[in-house]
Amino acid sequence: MNKGDLKTVLVKLAADRGFFICKRAETKKVKRFLECLHPVTTTKELARFGQQGDGGYLMPNHLDGVVACFSPGVDVKASFEADMVKRGIPCFLADASVSGPPFSHPLIHFQKKFLGIVEDESTTTLDKWVNDNAPDHGDMILQMDIEGGEWLVLLTASENVLKRFRIIVIEFHAMERLIDPFAFDVISAALGRLLRFLNVVHIHPNNHTAARLGAGLTLPRYIEMTFLRRDCAPITGYAKQFPHPLDVPNEPSPPDYPLPADWYRSTP
Repeated sequence: MNKGDLKTVLVKLAADRGFFICKRAETKKVKRFLECLHPVTTTKELARFGQQGDGGYLMPNHLDGVVACFSPGVDVKASFEADMVKRGIPCFLADASVSGPPFSHPLIHFQKKFLGIVEDESTTTLDKWVNDNAPDHGDMILQMDIEGGEWLVLLTASENVLKRFRIIVIEFHAMERLIDPFAFDVISAALGRLLRFLNVVHIHPNNHTAARLGAGLTLPRYIEMTFLRRDCAPITGYAKQFPHPLDVPNEPSPPDYPLPADWYRSTP
């Protein structure tokens, strides 16, 4: 076995056991960044929207005046979007991998395109999608689960469009790569754009896969994160209970697991 083959085998064996091998980012820098994501509490209490389990999300119960919800990434169920239309909120869905939304409703609008960084036959950008469909005024919701495409979308969307969202809910992928120096730069830059004008109000690791261990840190591979625009509610403190009482495991098994201690400030 040559050196390249041996490296491939070792990387796979490590990954199968919950370890991720790569050139390592400075652990202290990654830890400081993770602490900046510690969810805060506000005067707007969290509520669950959508089904129990995968596809349901916790958001501030602060939907009065919301004029639209943009939801790229379409699943076989759309319980979150169903909750939105029940409240009279128009929902815009986009996904080129499906033929249409899982249910019809006058407030459901579907575009058969992926969300990305170019405009072509199969892809649209967040700016164009929003500018073509959103009302001229009013706050909106962004709920995004696009299998890793979120990083480039967040890096290329205009700040003016991002600021139109009162609430943003995203399932982030490949978070275990935070200890890779290149990936750390991408992830921290993308999230940093949101942190300029939004507060993290909820984080829930997806229990679909076990967390990875690297550089002395515990890194869930997939996390659901909810943001609330800072001008919408004052901060009252830091969240202290993980999982949140309203959290439900994404998958029936394995059991849910709490946000690792690396992800929040020990002394808020």
